[in-house]
Amino acid sequence: MYIGYSEAETFLRNCEDAVIITHQSPDGDCIGAGYGLKDILAELGVRSRVVCSDEIPQRYSFMTDGIENEDFEPKTIIAVDIADTKLMGRYEEIYGSKVQLCIDHHESNKNYAEMTLLRPKATAACEVIYNLAKYMEVNISIHCATCLYTGIATDSGCFKYDCTTPRAHEIAAEMKRCYNEINFARINRYMFEVKTKGRMILEAKFSDLMEDYIGGKLVIVAVTMDMMENMGISAPEMEGLAPITLQLEDTEVGVLMREREPGEFKCSFRSADEINVSEICQTLGGGGHAKAAGCTIKGDVETAKAAVIAAVEKALK
Repeated sequence: MYIGYSEAETFLRNCEDAVIITHQSPDGDCIGAGYGLKDILAELGVRSRVVCSDEIPQRYSFMTDGIENEDFEPKTIIAVDIADTKLMGRYEEIYGSKVQLCIDHHESNKNYAEMTLLRPKATAACEVIYNLAKYMEVNISIHCATCLYTGIATDSGCFKYDCTTPRAHEIAAEMKRCYNEINFARINRYMFEVKTKGRMILEAKFSDLMEDYIGGKLVIVAVTMDMMENMGISAPEMEGLAPITLQLEDTEVGVLMREREPGEFKCSFRSADEINVSEICQTLGGGGHAKAAGCTIKGDVETAKAAVIAAVEKALK
């Protein structure tokens, strides 16, 4: 059932002992949404803990360090930035059928929760949570603001992607005015400029890994587990690389394929202009946004590539 801010406020003010689920392969938005909501619940006197199927990358430690995840038997299950229970990873079996509230911004949301606060035009889940906190007139702490800003900044590509709303700029301006203690420049530097040595090596090889299909309209970069091992890079270092697949002129769809397990590829799609990659990914069992979406394909690298090519070719026609 889709709900508005009023129903979400009523639920949060009356909930107890909440588990907040974030998606596997965590990014700035899901981490920021999870820990930002945790802060809001603390203001309401509600105990909560944030869970993620995968380890949270070190680069996001400024949001997670020193935050206590209390141990309790959960009475409330909340999902943030999760369009489909499949994205919960190992927590799908535990909590997938028990989610009472989902706060999300993906147009492909499966409406799996008892209640869903969905704003598909929002830049990020963190934008939705910030607006909810303002609606509720709850105090937004410095840590909470840091988390929510990070989510908005990362999902908008530092405010340059098409998904960036006027409200995202307004929130950033409000935070700049109200939170002088937050070093926004430092957050942006670590989110968008600082890279590990492994990431630099991979980016240097990126042009060699680009393969173009369908007359150059589709670019695929496939990275296998063996390649990652040889280059000395880890899965978290792959985050944020997908947009580079669109840098080749005339490309309409770019896809970064990363082998997550032997014979299983996480595919991140990006659209340069008119093509709705969320619709393409839904045909492959995934989903997301019109300009940024993803799916998982099982098989060897050539099988996975063939599936991507066929799906994109059908969409282009």
